[in-house]
Amino acid sequence: MIEEFLRMHEGKTLEFKENTQGLKGILKTIVAFANTSGGVFIIGIKDKNKEIVGLSNPLLDEEKITNAISDSISPLMIADIEVTSYRNKELLVVRVPHLVGPYFLKTEGKEKGVYIRFGSTSRQADAEILHTLHLLASNKTFDELPYPKGKIDDNYLKEQFKQVNKIPTKKQCQMLGIYTDHFGKTCPSIGGLLVFNNEHTDLFPDSIIRCACFQSETKDKILDSKDVISAFPSGIEEIIAFIERHSKTEMIIGKIRRTEIPQYPPEAIRELIINAIVHTDYSLKGMHIQIALFSNRIEITNPGGLPFGQTMEKALAGYSRLRNYVIGRIFRELGFIEQWGSGLQKIHAICNKLGMPPPLFEEKDNHFRATLFFSRQSKSIFSTQEKLLVNYLKKNGKIKTQQAAKLWKLSDRSARTKLSKLTKEGVLIKVATSEKDPYAVYLLSQEKTFFTKQ
Repeated sequence: MIEEFLRMHEGKTLEFKENTQGLKGILKTIVAFANTSGGVFIIGIKDKNKEIVGLSNPLLDEEKITNAISDSISPLMIADIEVTSYRNKELLVVRVPHLVGPYFLKTEGKEKGVYIRFGSTSRQADAEILHTLHLLASNKTFDELPYPKGKIDDNYLKEQFKQVNKIPTKKQCQMLGIYTDHFGKTCPSIGGLLVFNNEHTDLFPDSIIRCACFQSETKDKILDSKDVISAFPSGIEEIIAFIERHSKTEMIIGKIRRTEIPQYPPEAIRELIINAIVHTDYSLKGMHIQIALFSNRIEITNPGGLPFGQTMEKALAGYSRLRNYVIGRIFRELGFIEQWGSGLQKIHAICNKLGMPPPLFEEKDNHFRATLFFSRQSKSIFSTQEKLLVNYLKKNGKIKTQQAAKLWKLSDRSARTKLSKLTKEGVLIKVATSEKDPYAVYLLSQEKTFFTKQ
């Protein structure tokens, strides 16, 4: 169990701590875990180099943490705390579930004492995040909120449903959340306006979708740009047209006819655009969806990291957690979404089938970015010796210096040097009880994608 965590770096759902000193910082992290996506806090490991230092009196530390959680955090939280032994050292493992709060530190109050997790840091929640957390507590999403000033384009709505052979009734529109109740009167929801109003950017300026094509692999020189302001169904087609206009087409000449292969698979592009629209946090001010085309890749970035309660591992495994209920329901009815949670897996499968590098999905603070790379030949980044090591670790889980030396047919000293180099490059993770531990073991990092011969 501990080895699995040691393979990982500190991040959204994991933190290491040498001891229980600095108790307030520990409590901030626990609050942030609970409010964001849950997490695991391991005490007895140095966070910088993952040196296993252990605890001299883990039962006393367990009682200290348990009492602090009970006395200092509100609402009442029950974390799973256990003492475990690893490499003859005692550690404390604190598991915090994602809970509907918002949770806060009592000494700082309901407004200033709320923390959330951004990467490997715990930060105070701003007014927008607090609003989202309170909506979550009431089982509401931002796009479900009423917006009396707006108006649904009924003709456009009927036209979109007609394309999938559906004629929605007023009751069905209310069930989808296109319309909602507001002080006894029916009015459009924010999600309904974003999908069925071609002037939604007048109401929500940050709902604009910005597309740009750059000359090289950087943003030094821009070749073309487009601001998409149409209602979302039409906007999707406009974005795809922009990407196709600035993408290359590979010609493969056969015996009878030629085949045209687009630079990026259209199905994957469509999935990424829909994913960005469905999961954008439209409550955030001054942020908008960005589509950036470079000479070697496409980046699609949307405001809002993963929804509260979601993790990258769950998302890639097909676990669905919608940020926008109304937009999600409508897109499902219109046929844009086939199966909840299948989008990221589908994109991976498409790239794999075409021999392209796997897509890159990243959570960057309060943004989510998906990147497609242009290359149909995935080249190994490893030498023959390194491939042997990676395949060995995939099979056996861990390796010691002496075992690596035998695998590579090198001296212990040469093997140790090579292992150290791969550790610095982030390929391996070293687990040791001291800086010069002669019995250190090496694990394969979970932060890398490895291309090795099967």
